[in-house]
Amino acid sequence: MSDISISAERQILNLIHRYAECVDDGSFDGVGALFEHGEFHMAGSPGVRGAAVGDLMRRKVATHDGSPRTKHVTTNTIIEFIDAGTATCRSYYTVLQATDSMPLQTIITGRYHDRFERIGDTWHFADRAVFIEHVGDMSQHVRLPRT
Repeated sequence: MSDISISAERQILNLIHRYAECVDDGSFDGVGALFEHGEFHMAGSPGVRGAAVGDLMRRKVATHDGSPRTKHVTTNTIIEFIDAGTATCRSYYTVLQATDSMPLQTIITGRYHDRFERIGDTWHFADRAVFIEHVGDMSQHVRLPRT
């Protein structure tokens, strides 16, 4: 192991980007692992933690041969450190999707409000609230309840 250390800001950005990578890869267990120490919720909804986050996504996100066929793009990240062990971040997300029956398009945009906590030398998600702002054609992305 080298003496190279990753700044707190870079660790937090890596968490934000790892979330997008896991969702886009259909690695819902990976998403759940990111929330081992934190809570995930759509704004106004009760939160879930740990593996339950991955289970929720597995139930709600439609996949096409194992992949949601999405790209989550996270921008406009504003990280603010509250103290040496707590930080918040506000960011925008844009989700693009293309499937065999749908051309590439933006399907949803919104904001993430995150809180991070440091445990030892490692930063973790403590809370992610997802706010939806614009919705396009989600028919290939979300599994709707059967009626």
